[in-house]
Amino acid sequence: MEKLSVSHMNARFALPNRSFDFLQFQHSIFFLKFPNPNQNSNPNSNLVRLRRLNCSVSDGTVPSSVGATDSSLVVKKKAAEVSSDLKGTSIFLVGLQSSLKAGLGKLLADALRYYYFDSDSLVEEAVGGALAAKSFRESDTKGFYESETEVLKQLSSMGRLVVCAGNGAVTSPTNLALLRHGISLWIDVPLDLVARDLTEDQFVPGSYPEVRDEQGALYDKYRAGYATADAIVSVQKVASRLGRDNLDEVTIEDLTLEALREIEKLTRVKKMIEEAARPF
Repeated sequence: MEKLSVSHMNARFALPNRSFDFLQFQHSIFFLKFPNPNQNSNPNSNLVRLRRLNCSVSDGTVPSSVGATDSSLVVKKKAAEVSSDLKGTSIFLVGLQSSLKAGLGKLLADALRYYYFDSDSLVEEAVGGALAAKSFRESDTKGFYESETEVLKQLSSMGRLVVCAGNGAVTSPTNLALLRHGISLWIDVPLDLVARDLTEDQFVPGSYPEVRDEQGALYDKYRAGYATADAIVSVQKVASRLGRDNLDEVTIEDLTLEALREIEKLTRVKKMIEEAARPF
């Protein structure tokens, strides 16, 4: 498959060992296309529309609601400064799943006028939902990991994306190499905040202590993979730098601005290396 940019609006995601043909990206919406044995039927009847939430792109406008705060304007200003050197390079966010990580990803995509994707959600949608994905993982672990890798492979072949990556992105050398197609950031959120987030929103079953222990085990398991990221955006470090004792006072805008600063550092270093390599 040739490499495509999202500007072509026609990227296909072929997943192994599944009954469908591909995921097709078209007009900011994903579709699953299944084989249609009846050639005389409605040509669109074999397209299953996926949630628009999985993909979004900014139109460059600033909302007139609560989102149009001074801090969000500062984020947009910094994004404009970073954008020229970034040159459409995709951004991959790793770390434990949380609303802070997802919120940062969406705001970052909006500020840079990038597309936003959640790789875990894409795999889940492709196999029929969260329950089907869980069953698939348990019955065919190898096939599930291959599906995760294929989605990551296709996303990494594009530009102008912010990808909220799942833990599968840091489980193998192949996947870690795919992250090198862009800039990777470890969004380091304290376990207490992650567990409270998941418990309050009922994303996972169990009490707060149980969820915290489960997330702690995941953190220990994947920490080495997270640490391969190009830079870290730490909630605790941002809070300390801003002089905030309460971590809840750290906003999505604060974290996104920190992410943009780290991206700016990385692009500057890359530019310096490229300039140093030029012949006299």
